[in-house]
Parts: sequence; C-alpha cells; structure tokens
Amino acid sequence: MEVVDEGESDRIYLRMDLWHHRIALIKGDTDDLAYMGWRLGDPTEFEAMVEKLTNAGIAVTVASDAEARERRVLGLAKLTDPGGNPTEIFYGPQVDAHKPFHPGRPMFGKFVTGSEGIGHCILRQDDVEAAAAFYRLLGLRGSVEYQLHLPNGMVAMPYFMHCNERQHSVAFGLGPMEKRINHLMFEYTELDDLGLAHDIVRERQIDVALQLGKHANDLALTFYCANPSGWLWEFGWGARKAPAQQEFYTRDIFGHGNEAQGYGMDVPLQ
Repeated sequence: MEVVDEGESDRIYLRMDLWHHRIALIKGDTDDLAYMGWRLGDPTEFEAMVEKLTNAGIAVTVASDAEARERRVLGLAKLTDPGGNPTEIFYGPQVDAHKPFHPGRPMFGKFVTGSEGIGHCILRQDDVEAAAAFYRLLGLRGSVEYQLHLPNGMVAMPYFMHCNERQHSVAFGLGPMEKRINHLMFEYTELDDLGLAHDIVRERQIDVALQLGKHANDLALTFYCANPSGWLWEFGWGARKAPAQQEFYTRDIFGHGNEAQGYGMDVPLQ
C-alpha cells in the first residue's frame, strides 16, 4: 500500500489504487474499526437509500458538508448495523487520477479494487439473521456458505454477502469477537505478490492465524496474519466472481491450517 500523510495531526491514509484513500488510520480512544463505508452510484441512489433505511426504522444521520469533505466524498450518511458497527453510505469518492499509485514496496501487479471495492471483511454480529436483513436493505445478497463442525459439537454457519462481482464483501457468524472486525481481505492481481507478502510475514515472524490455503467458496488462495491492532489481514489471489446461486461447503479445498490462536479464526477449515 501507499502511505499518504497530508499533515493532519490525527490521521494518515492508505492508498491501494487511484482513490484518495481506501483506509484511514485515525488516532482515537479505541483501537478498533471506526467506520465502514458502502458506495452508492449517485445522489439519486443515495437519497433513495436514506429513505429506504429510514422507512425500515433504522436511524440514519445525513452528514454535513464538512464531514463529507473530511471523508473525501460528495455525500455521506451515518448509521449503525445490528452488531453495533459504525456504518456509512456515500457517493462520489475523490479519485486522484493525476497521482499514480506508488506502493510501499515493488509489486508485480496491483490490488483487485475498482467496481469490486476494497476487498471483504468479517464483522462482529450477535444476531446473524438481523445482520443479514440489515445488509439486504443495503442491497447485498447471500446466505450461509459453510457448515463447519466445531470440536465442541456445535456447527458454525457463517453468512457471506456480496453487492458486486466480488464473491463476498462482508461476512459474519463465526462466533464471539472482541473487536468489531475479525479480518480485512486484500486481493492481488498477481500470484507472485501473494508469495512475496507471505515471505515477508514469515521472515518477520508475524503471527499467522490461518496458513496458506484455498477457500472453497471464493476459490482464493490466501493466508491470514495479525496486524498491530490485534485483528487480521487476509492476503489473497485468484478469487472467482460471485455465483448466481447459493452454495455451501463443509471445508476448504486445502490448507488454512490453524496456527496462531486467539484471533477468532480457530475454526476447522481442513
């Protein structure tokens, strides 16, 4: 990624493409997810979504022009999902097409972003059905994609939901989580970049929660490693696009063995 410091005392930005930023790192009282944004196409779609959410009984606050400028978007509204996760909808992100993307280390390719967004995340939810209903209101679709038999005899049935060509953009239902977010996934266009990232993580002895493996649902080759905030990055390559119909799986294709414990991914995927 490219680190961008614009002289703001409380934040720096991370670029992955030509957008002004995809991630903002903000100083605060809690080391956790501050907000997650979902993009709409234009002011008409934005206003229609605000009305739809309001009519469904969800509290929505349309942000001021100053708040929208802070986010580098033209329009912004704030709400909270059923799990208590700060959620935003927006339109018109700032794209710095005049500034080439310069990653922090040389890359063979780039990140898969564009119309597929930043990647995907797993969020904390206490009521999976309520969360699914909320994200369906936002325009996402999907359902259970795994039935994982746990050592305690229970079966985990996580939900995966998508809103574009990416196989999933948000998931939930793996179990209790201390942080609002379990992991954020980034996808490379080139396999070699995944390999280099894996080498760097291993050389620096960073905790790996799930070893290199291939998911059954999105067919991505990935691994999961810890970040300084105590949750996970998932780095991947080769994901398929979202299928037209629902499917579920009982394990991954290969790999993804559990290694470092305590990051909320202590589930049997093999």
